[in-house]
Order: sequence, then C-alpha cells, then structure tokens
Amino acid sequence: MRSLEDLQSDLSFTKAKTGEERTVTFLPEPPRAERKYTVISVDDHIVEPADTFEGRLPAKLADRAPHIVEKDDGSQTWVYDGEELPNIGFNAVVGRPVEEFSFEPARFEHMRRGAWDIKARLEDMDLNGIYGSLNFPSFLPGFAGQRLQLTTKDPELAMATTRAWNDWHLESWAGAAPERIIPCQVPWLLDPQVGADMIRENAERGFKAVTFPEAPSGHGLPTIHSGHWDPFIQACAETGTVINLHIGSAGASPSTTDDAPPDVTGVLFFGYAMFAAVDWLYSMYPVKHPDLKICLSEGGIGWVAGLLDRLDHMRSYHDMYGTWTDTSMTPAEVMKRNFWFCAIEDPSSFSQRDRIGVENILLEQDYPHCDSTWPNTQAVIEREIGDLPPEDVRRITWQNASELYDFPIPKAVQDDPNAF
Repeated sequence: MRSLEDLQSDLSFTKAKTGEERTVTFLPEPPRAERKYTVISVDDHIVEPADTFEGRLPAKLADRAPHIVEKDDGSQTWVYDGEELPNIGFNAVVGRPVEEFSFEPARFEHMRRGAWDIKARLEDMDLNGIYGSLNFPSFLPGFAGQRLQLTTKDPELAMATTRAWNDWHLESWAGAAPERIIPCQVPWLLDPQVGADMIRENAERGFKAVTFPEAPSGHGLPTIHSGHWDPFIQACAETGTVINLHIGSAGASPSTTDDAPPDVTGVLFFGYAMFAAVDWLYSMYPVKHPDLKICLSEGGIGWVAGLLDRLDHMRSYHDMYGTWTDTSMTPAEVMKRNFWFCAIEDPSSFSQRDRIGVENILLEQDYPHCDSTWPNTQAVIEREIGDLPPEDVRRITWQNASELYDFPIPKAVQDDPNAF
C-alpha cells in the first residue's frame, strides 16, 4: 500500500510532462447534455478557493490560517501553520485532456472554474444535468478533514480551522444553493465526545452528513474496534447524520509491491471500500445502532453482491469467532439495512441490483476528479441503466439519495429533469 502523500509527491506516477514543459490545455466547451434523468450525485469534490478561511478565525489565529502563497517557480500552494500543502492536479482535471492528468500541483487558473467557484459549479451541474450534489473536501483538508487537525500541534488552531471550513461550506458553498448542494461537514477527530457535540450542533445547523476516515488508524487514531469512537457514532445515529467513508480517506491507496506499475493502484483503488465495509460491519456499530447510516463513497458496486455471498457463507462458522452476537439478523441483512453504495461506471453490476438492494444504490459523477463522468453523466446513465424498470431507475438516480440525506427534490424536478 502507498500513502496518498507518497503518490502526490511522485511526479512520475503519470506520463504527463512536468515543470517548464507542462502543457495546460482546456478542451472545447461541451454542449448542454440531453436530460433524461433527474440525478443526485453523492460524490463530488471542492477545491477550496483561496478565500475559504478569510475572516473566519479569531484575530489571534488569523495569520496562521491556511492561505495561498505564490512561489518563485510560479506555482501556488497552501501554507498552514508554516507547512506547505499544495493543490494536487488530480483534484481538478475535468475539461482537460487525459494525457495532461498529473499529480503535479496546479494553479487555480489551470483548473476548470467549477472546481472552486460555486457559481461556476452550479453552471457545470446544469450543463451535465445534475440536480443535486454532495461535495467532499480535497487535498488541503483531506477527504475527511484530517489535515486541518493533524498538520498543526496547536489544538486551538485545529479547532478554529475545522469550524471555519464547516462554516464556509454551510454558508458560502452549500448556502449559495441550499436546494442543490447537500451539506457535508468535516469531523472533529481529536476527541470523540467533542466530535459528538459538534455532530449534534451541526445537525441543528442543517448538515446532513459527515465525511469520516474509512480507517482512522491510518492517521494514527484509534481503530473503530477500540470503543474510542462510541460517543461520535451514537451522535451520528441519533441525529440521522450519514457517515460517508470516502476511499483514500485513510491516507493510503491499495497496491501490491513497490515496483508495481501505477495502473495497479488505479485499478485496485475501489478495494478500500470493500475493506471498509467489512471493517465497519464487524465493528458491530450497525448492530448497536440500527439507525446508523453508512455510505461507501466512490467505491463502486461491483464487489457488493460477492461480499454478501461471502458473508452468508461465513455464517456456517460464526460461532468459531464469537464476534457476531446480540442480533438475530445476519451480517448480510445488516449490511443491506445500514450501508449504501455508490456507482460511477459499473455497467455489469446493475444486473445484481436485487441482491445488492435497489434501495442501496446511489450514483456519483466525481466532479472534478479524474474518474469523473462529467460532462457525459446523463449518457452514461442511459447506457448503464436506461433499460431497467422505471421504478428502479428512479430509485437509483435520485430517490435513494433524497431519502438517505433527507434532501427533498421538488415535484416538478422529480417529474421532469428539464425543470431546473
């Protein structure tokens, strides 16, 4: 396994040119997609704009807040409490040729504006026929917000920046279009009781979800089997806050050997979703908290039916382990009750939708990352599920997400994807 930090510092990971040879090309503006479906994308990302933290920290901490600096080589980087945290090219490559995709740090003007500007994001959602969207942080905070807390040794600064990011997200990003953007917070990871209090506070403010490390131990934090996170998990269950586990949020990506080509990491990236699903299932949190909602973000759905079969097989010798107790439900039944899975391009997997659970499948466009289907998401949906029964299509494209995140869709938009 390779850490994401190792990957992003390896400019040979892709074949794109670097440094002075780097070419920055924007593809022609795509036409507005033909809309056949009302769609909620449950996995998109924000490249935080340069003013994210401005005016949001106490005055005594303001000069230590994350801010953008121009370097002598012409690049831009975030600096947080004296440490550089560069923007990473893979975070914002939509609208660019594939051969230019790279981990090399990018300037804001090297990204499509919708990566970091909410007005432009809404325009790109309209262009692609996406009504609603849930947005994760990018490299600066980390997919689970962990860098805001683990980069600095000052807990006061860590708390101030974490609150500032959540305030900015709720007020300036989701707040700019509350009917279109599902509010998703970053958690407080340094104390589970304080984190639980923040979950309850943010639920009152309107947050519907929290992004959390799929394996917190990857950041040197206690495991989900330790009991350490009990207050936090209870708060999520009580408030209906969905726990989003985004692949890569543990700080690593799956690989095999140190000399394996980069394609191996790319192909296996979904594997962490499967590992996380099993880990969280056998943490017994979904048994202790029947109302807990866990969403595996950007992990695909192709592995889910096979995992359910394996869980059923394991029932024949559960007593050997003695872990699965205090419930009459099987592991597979609990997984279908408490877990949701996100498809991006899984054409062979929808035939297994009844085994996975039609009500457990969500869609994503992953804007503006390299996996994104933008600006062709409507065509991808048509190709992959266009021939399914209309009630299944409705569930997968928007209804499941609307119910999971308590995010209502206007009746006019439900009936007609051209109504927005």
